[in-house]
Amino acid sequence: MNEIKGRVINVSNRLPILIRRHAGGARLERSSGGLATALEAGWRDQPGVWIGWAGTGPGENIEPFLVRAAHRRSYTLRSVALTEEETAKFYSGFANEIIWPLFHDMPSRCNFEPEYWEIYQRVNRKFAKVTAETVQDDDFVWVHDYHLMLTASALRQAGVRARMGFFLHIPFPSPDVFEKLPWKKPILKSLLEFDVIGFQGDRDRSNFVSCLERLLPEATVEHGTPHLLVGQAGRQTVVGTFPIGIDFEAFERDAERPEIAAHAAELRRRVSDDVLVLGVDRLDYTKGIPERLKSFRLLLRRFPEMRRHITLVQVVVPSREEIPNYKHLRRDVELLVSQINGEFTEPGWVPVHYIHRNLSRNELLAYYRAADIGLVTPLKDGMNLVAKEFCAAQIDERGVLIVSEFAGAGPELRSGAIIVNPNDFAEVAQALYDAAHMSVDDKRCRMRLLRQIVKDHNVHRWIRSFLQAIPCAGRTRGGPVGDSQESVAKAKERPQSTMPGLALVAAALTPASRSRYAMGKDAKLRMMGRAAGED
Repeated sequence: MNEIKGRVINVSNRLPILIRRHAGGARLERSSGGLATALEAGWRDQPGVWIGWAGTGPGENIEPFLVRAAHRRSYTLRSVALTEEETAKFYSGFANEIIWPLFHDMPSRCNFEPEYWEIYQRVNRKFAKVTAETVQDDDFVWVHDYHLMLTASALRQAGVRARMGFFLHIPFPSPDVFEKLPWKKPILKSLLEFDVIGFQGDRDRSNFVSCLERLLPEATVEHGTPHLLVGQAGRQTVVGTFPIGIDFEAFERDAERPEIAAHAAELRRRVSDDVLVLGVDRLDYTKGIPERLKSFRLLLRRFPEMRRHITLVQVVVPSREEIPNYKHLRRDVELLVSQINGEFTEPGWVPVHYIHRNLSRNELLAYYRAADIGLVTPLKDGMNLVAKEFCAAQIDERGVLIVSEFAGAGPELRSGAIIVNPNDFAEVAQALYDAAHMSVDDKRCRMRLLRQIVKDHNVHRWIRSFLQAIPCAGRTRGGPVGDSQESVAKAKERPQSTMPGLALVAAALTPASRSRYAMGKDAKLRMMGRAAGED
């Protein structure tokens, strides 16, 4: 993080810790969200401040907890206190009953309650107030995700001159979907108050620019390399694609531990010679869990010889259970599991093992290592780090990854994974059958490539590439972003990746594998470009 002079002021909905009140007092816990995990993995020695909600309300003295939590971290923690009403109508309401379904192309699930919008504005102002009290001019304010899209305008109104960036961890919708949002223009205008805006994929960035062209025609867009430059009301904003990664080395190192290997072996022993298919998802309608179960049921119906020889372990992590849609989803998932097991269970074999709870990191790593097939089939996802975690933990390179074309990880991993449409149950069933019968050499070749991609595009590279875009922000108009002599020189100095040549990988695959799941020419070119160090 040495691309900035001052501190990083990280602003997210939640802190990396939570303070939970119990009858016997308060307890400090780690946040379990993927955003906090990714940021903590990449935030090593950079001094700074992390601002977010700690699970507490106004008037509570939590400073001793924050000081204790910051021990041995390079940054301090500041909390934004929220009332119960604000938590309900800002987080459960506007963020997760409006923005979440809308940005995942499911507008029919939205509840456009006007009061949610009022509370959303109020909470964003609260976050901006704490940030304005903390930031100095040479700091960089990095705001994360859809909960806080209005903070930039509030910070500018407060006179904050520091550079600011925003990263959206979920998809950004097309104009036809986004324009259904009653408050679309204020959100777009506030986002353009940031100096840098980052998206997970090119499709999200393209959708954002299309929304600007339709809804804010006064905004100008200049196409540069590798980012875009948007001008609006005298400001200029860099808009780029920065796919998030994981801490590959940490996952690999932990997966190699003897106790993880022993636990994985025990899981393998329980399923005997079965092919173990693993799904790990937070309980959410965007994850495609019912569709996945229906695909697995179709596999067992179409290929009866697979019965007793394949087992699905579906882990569902509880989430947002106070929202009615999520209660209904859990009921639907558990009904499907019951129906499948009722139809196909035989003595000594249960086709679906359903786990509805949080797994510890060690448990998760053991399942990743034990699995023969990682089944990651969301209907829509910003990235989906489960796909990358599965690859990082596959240290013996024996697993196969099946991933949805609608996950952000799909384009990144398509050269080694089997890509499917999660709405096509027959295609997913066939992919499961083919993965179960894939040769050992093909599995090893594909997983080796996937692991190299995940290793090269890790969380540290994600942070570095985002912060490297800051100097481009605020430049005078007249030339594309990134084409200066300085930026060209820096590009030449970047170390070359050691990613193996894709032609050699493709040549190592058997003819049968190449014919059905061959790497396309476009995918090869994209991956070769990434291997050359393009951000």
